[in-house]
Amino acid sequence: MNNYFKLFTNIVILLLLLVGCSTNAEKSPETDQQPKKEQPIAVQGAMDVEVSEFLKAMGDYKEEKHGNYSFYVGELEGIPIVVSRTEVGMVNAAASTTLLIEKYKPKAVINQGTAGGHDPNIHVFDTVIGTEVINIGSFRSERMEDGQGMKPEKWIHMSTELRDKNGEKQDYASLPSDPKLVEVAKSVADQYKHGKVVEGVIGSGDWWNREIDRIQWFHENFGTSGEEMEAFAVAQVAHLLDVPYLSLRTISNSEVTDDNIEDLEKAGHYGAEFTIDVVKAIAN
Repeated sequence: MNNYFKLFTNIVILLLLLVGCSTNAEKSPETDQQPKKEQPIAVQGAMDVEVSEFLKAMGDYKEEKHGNYSFYVGELEGIPIVVSRTEVGMVNAAASTTLLIEKYKPKAVINQGTAGGHDPNIHVFDTVIGTEVINIGSFRSERMEDGQGMKPEKWIHMSTELRDKNGEKQDYASLPSDPKLVEVAKSVADQYKHGKVVEGVIGSGDWWNREIDRIQWFHENFGTSGEEMEAFAVAQVAHLLDVPYLSLRTISNSEVTDDNIEDLEKAGHYGAEFTIDVVKAIAN
């Protein structure tokens, strides 16, 4: 009986030792370590014409949908990239950017696409590196009595109030692109062959201005180079979630030059070509 008991005890001890070895092996740094997945660079465009060039350059990609927003995941010459079609408008831009950052954890967000020109010295197909973006839909008016009419040229621009990491409120008249990303974009400016590349201020709002006096008023009072409908909302979300942001916009039409060109498709493709060069430069 004692011999059987000793044999049983030895078997139990052996099994416990084997289980312990197996557990330790599973926890071993040599077997548990997984290569860290490289964070992608995120590129946004509101419309198909602003993202199609990236899909062509990626070749193989996977479309993923979150809500009604489309994200295209793949590589650009070995560089991990996620392309986001934000859809048009500030609310769409904010919602899709929040999903983009939460789902894909990008190392940088490039909001790019087309814009209408505000500066008479910036022509159709020129590309603007938006060193800062401003919400040109955020204004208040002083009280005027019934019958006194409307005076939009006297509207007062409202700053945007954001909280910092410590919960303190700060007011922003505009939001900057990441300075390092701006420098990267400038470093490849000479590769752009469809016009000039300039630094400027991008205005965002849920409207499309074609009144020349109004466009000139924005340019003279706020230094805007062009306007579109997404950049400020993207910059605001990226700022709040602490992700580096860059604004790039290619002029598709202008009421304040004599270009007499309005070509959304070409501007979308040209801007995407430049953004691809910027993505490569960021990765390198």
